[in-house]
Amino acid sequence: MNKKQKKMLYRIIIAAVLMILLLFMPVNGIIRFLLYMIPYFVIGYDVLKKAILGIFNGQVFDENFLMAIATVGAIIIAVTGNGDYTEAIAVLLFYQIGELFQSYAVGKSRKNISELMDIRPDYANIEVDGSLSQVDPDEISIGTIITVLPGEKVPIDGVIVEGKSTLNTAALTGESMPRDVSKDDEVISGCINLNGVLKIKTTKEFGESTVSKILDLVENASSRKSKSEAFISKFAKVYTPFVCYSALVLALLPPIVRTLFLDLSPNWSDWIYRALTFLVISCPCALVISIPLSFFAGIGGAGKAGILIKGSNYLETLSMVDYVVMDKTGTLTEGVFKVDSIHHNTIPEDKLLEYAALAESSSSHPISKSIINAYNKPIDRNRITNIEEISGHGVIATVDGVNVTIGNDKLMDKYNISYEKCHKSGTLIHIALDGKYAGHIVISDAIKSNSKNAMNELKRIGIKKTIMLTGDCEDVACDVSKKLGIDEYHSELLPSGKVDMVEQIIAKKPKQSKLAFVGDGINDAPVLSRSDIGIAMGAMGSDAAIEAADIVLMDDDPLKIAKAIKISKKCIGIVRQNIAFAIGVKAICLILGAIGIANMWLAIFADVGVMVIAVLNAIRALFVDKL
Repeated sequence: MNKKQKKMLYRIIIAAVLMILLLFMPVNGIIRFLLYMIPYFVIGYDVLKKAILGIFNGQVFDENFLMAIATVGAIIIAVTGNGDYTEAIAVLLFYQIGELFQSYAVGKSRKNISELMDIRPDYANIEVDGSLSQVDPDEISIGTIITVLPGEKVPIDGVIVEGKSTLNTAALTGESMPRDVSKDDEVISGCINLNGVLKIKTTKEFGESTVSKILDLVENASSRKSKSEAFISKFAKVYTPFVCYSALVLALLPPIVRTLFLDLSPNWSDWIYRALTFLVISCPCALVISIPLSFFAGIGGAGKAGILIKGSNYLETLSMVDYVVMDKTGTLTEGVFKVDSIHHNTIPEDKLLEYAALAESSSSHPISKSIINAYNKPIDRNRITNIEEISGHGVIATVDGVNVTIGNDKLMDKYNISYEKCHKSGTLIHIALDGKYAGHIVISDAIKSNSKNAMNELKRIGIKKTIMLTGDCEDVACDVSKKLGIDEYHSELLPSGKVDMVEQIIAKKPKQSKLAFVGDGINDAPVLSRSDIGIAMGAMGSDAAIEAADIVLMDDDPLKIAKAIKISKKCIGIVRQNIAFAIGVKAICLILGAIGIANMWLAIFADVGVMVIAVLNAIRALFVDKL
């Protein structure tokens, strides 16, 4: 508990003890009134102060006004001998207990958010005249060498140029498993260096680094309100004045009717008491507090699990997702191409791989790099001449005087070289030496270990259809789709083709169903923006994808897709429970209060009791279930 919460707890205890003691003190008249005013002001002075300030500021109809009117009225009735002072004190006492619960719940939610905020680095170390100097991360430019000591946060994204260590990425990804890094590895800001000293060459300015983007997302999340929150805000603005005027009518109209038309005594104290009970019951605290709190807790719980949701509106939309469309490379697969096998070779495999690596040595294409990595020997560029890269086809080069033609089916067809098909799925790289077919290399992109479990989990939580979009060939797309149990796939798509495909899916699906697209690359940014919910995969994904997305998964685990949807469904379920419970109980108690069955004690339950139950229910959104 913080100081403010402790102070409130002491006030509650003191007021409760004084009220109980006064019940056993045989005092009457003015002494009794003055003694009861002590616990009343101890527990309620701030409520009365806020009510008065609200009246002067033109914000009359809030819970403080309702509490003040109801309790002052109850005291007036008690002074006339027709009521009890304890009811007025009890209203404020239990109201403050409810406020304390609410404050604690918000603090619990805020703690999860603040743990994320702890990733903000305070400084960066740069070497000046042989010693380390601490500077503001904002002052570090791209290309600067910074030093990160054990126990320090990585302040800016970069590439390790010296050293090796283990990084704690829990604050970013929600995963406790540390990550080993060494020279040439990319590192992102916000990680904690656990042991070795690292020298990192920065690749971004601090404002563009991962940690800054995450903090910006977290800080702005509360500004994007859901439809449920917007409804409750509008509802409270109309509802509170309505019940105040209704209570006024209840206090005045029946006595007037009884006197003028029924020739009965007006029973002013009875009807005023009913009106005051009506006011306490009607206080919309449970709705106004618990609904935003539920969303706040949901976003906080998701953040703790490494799922950044940019606003409660996106959390609400995510709960309505029935269609999940995914990119293949980097989302369902590792996104790292590797040489899988060599087939139909007319020369030894190592010799064929050598020709391929030398011919591809000048290309920056990921497939070319995978061949060079598989060769894993120094490239002697003196052996290579006449390199010609044919876009979308492959490469032609002369290696040791041999004319090497290496590429896809289209390149072979272009030079009328007959080639062999392959029984294995993957990207085929054909190689011809001096115009004669020499074999092919199978390049594959490994499926992530959790992709199959992720698809099963999506179906288990009620997703109607999973769809994979890829720029890869038909055979590879078909093979991955079958292995993962994906309902539908579309292959050989350009970035614009993915947008068109999502447009078609949106047009065909039911209007109430929402579509989520999951991607990680820069070419996924347009389709992330076009979908109902865009989910960017991984902190290592492109900046454009993270900017365009509504939700960011801070690691590359596809299981987090299902977890994010599950969190949203749980949160919205809690919101609906609180709305139904609060409105239902209040409606019943309002009717009972109006007809004189409900007293002030039932009114206290209808107000504070309902609020406490709703707040406790909202706290459940903080706790993320494990998949």
